[in-house]
Amino acid sequence: MSSNIHQTSGGFFGHPKGLSTLFFTEMWERMSYYGMRALLVLFMTASLQEEGLAFTVAAAAAIYGLYTGAVYFLGLPGGWIADRLLGGQRTIWYGGIIIMCGHIVLAIPSDNTFFLGLILVASGTGLLKPNISALVGHLYQPQDVRRDSGYALYYMGINIGSVLGSTICGYFGENIGWHWGFGAAAVGMAIGLIQYRRTIGNLGDASLKPENPMPAEKARLAWRIIGAVLIAVALITGLTMQGVITIDPVTAAQYVAVAFTLTFLAYFAFIYYRGKLSGSEKRKLWALFLICVASTFFWSGFEQAGSSLNLFARDYTDRLIGTFEIPATWFQNLNSLFIITLSPFFAALWINLGKRMMTPSYNLKCAIGLIIMASGFLVMFFAAQYAAEGLKVAPYWLVTTYFLHTVGELCLSPVALSAVSKLSPRRFAGQMMGVFVLTYSIGNIFSGLLAGHFDPNNVAEMPNLYLQISLFTIGIGIILALISLKSKHWESLGEVSQAAEPAETTARTI
Repeated sequence: MSSNIHQTSGGFFGHPKGLSTLFFTEMWERMSYYGMRALLVLFMTASLQEEGLAFTVAAAAAIYGLYTGAVYFLGLPGGWIADRLLGGQRTIWYGGIIIMCGHIVLAIPSDNTFFLGLILVASGTGLLKPNISALVGHLYQPQDVRRDSGYALYYMGINIGSVLGSTICGYFGENIGWHWGFGAAAVGMAIGLIQYRRTIGNLGDASLKPENPMPAEKARLAWRIIGAVLIAVALITGLTMQGVITIDPVTAAQYVAVAFTLTFLAYFAFIYYRGKLSGSEKRKLWALFLICVASTFFWSGFEQAGSSLNLFARDYTDRLIGTFEIPATWFQNLNSLFIITLSPFFAALWINLGKRMMTPSYNLKCAIGLIIMASGFLVMFFAAQYAAEGLKVAPYWLVTTYFLHTVGELCLSPVALSAVSKLSPRRFAGQMMGVFVLTYSIGNIFSGLLAGHFDPNNVAEMPNLYLQISLFTIGIGIILALISLKSKHWESLGEVSQAAEPAETTARTI
């Protein structure tokens, strides 16, 4: 793609000026998203006296899983709208506006509009997130050696935004009022939008127009279909807010999890059987399928951070330092801080192993990441035993758990994304990335369903629940590790595709 912003010397740490526009826009968007997300389960489970919604843990966790799963799923139509109808720059702008409106709705102290706010934030994130990440790549010519370091800078902004969100929104929400926290998220998104609009000229014509525009007649039909879907969603939301329709969130999460899983399996099977693949392509696709399985189980455990682990921080962790009580949401910062600290070491690890001709297969790396993440729940098993005895546990239990989860993430997340690029048949590469993203959605929904089993009225069961999650996930990891002895041969078959673009090394992939 041609663009007038490709430069030999840039204006943002040696990069194109457009990177600064995307860096700060994404930083403030992530501030708003992760700030609100950190408060979500705490607000839903807080009592009416605490101005919460007084939902059960099962209902709150299911809603959390549906919401986070929808965020990833809606990135698929969000990317399509940018590619075929609006172009990346306009899609990002409209997505940010919708996100801000969602946070404003959540900031209104009215229980009736809560779900409307969630729908708006999820929809806006689906428009903004995949397209702003793709737009970073459009700032560089294909042969530009600055691309990797540009993505590294961009992902630093993501993690800075995450820390700001959990810190600022978490403090306001827990210490002043829940809706003040949601309001802080709205302010953060507003700052991001103002910054984006004032500096949009830095982007030049990168993704200014759709990459693959539809003919005018088909575009009008597409907008009519989108309008019909929005009207249907608005009607269902309105009827639910009025109490005409009652939706059980746990049942809804179960059905959506099944629907997403069947969609994933059906699409995978369609490409496998109807894609006219060669024998080597089919074997590589089997290797990719195992990675998708690992990804699903990984995120179902990792995403306990915003649900069951968040509740554990609130209810069972001694958070007092002198007279200051650490907000429970601040523990959400640990993942981002560990990511920033550990990423360079893992990048060097894979390079040094490669130099020694000891490169593990994709599946083995993912299996190791899964097992390390699951070991974090062994830590929680021991911490929960103290909690079951009525004691408040020290913060280092959660710190250790988040450390292990981050190490597991750094083993699995960037490796899995790279594997999709290498193992997918070239003519299906884009579609397979979309299919892979479904594993995030499925994992998040299963995460919410798992978290719903943590009954605060039956604390004695908590250690066994953590132990079951740990042992089951470790078992899956061991099975994948054993299969990897065979799948490493599958991965090496056929021609090697081009190296993947740098992948975001956190849960903030979409």
